[in-house]
Amino acid sequence: MADRVKFDLVSPERQLRSEDADMVVVPGSEGDFGVLPGHAPIISTIRPGVIEVYKGTGAPERIFISGGICEVSADRCTVLADDAVEVASLDRAAIEKRIKDAEEDLADAKTDLDQHKASTAVAVLREMLTAAAR
Repeated sequence: MADRVKFDLVSPERQLRSEDADMVVVPGSEGDFGVLPGHAPIISTIRPGVIEVYKGTGAPERIFISGGICEVSADRCTVLADDAVEVASLDRAAIEKRIKDAEEDLADAKTDLDQHKASTAVAVLREMLTAAAR
């Protein structure tokens, strides 16, 4: 059994990361789960939140994702993310402005589809703001 897990982070546009990690913590739709070498195979949807990538004894690298799918095997953790950004690069003021705009869009929504899109945007942005505050 390997002592590290291969972590791949892929967005619709490109591969964002491919690296070895000691552990990866993923915000699954049923709750956070940690992936270590030898993990049982699973596929999980991902809710908006932060992926933590542990390498060595230092603080984990934190990446905000807006959602997606995670596939895990004994030696690999692959995240297909809708959108991903380093938590350290998040701008709280810009996120707060985006939340205000999305809330206005929600208030102005006329159709169920528009309401759903706007409410989803508000929820994702609030999770992003929470991630930026930590």
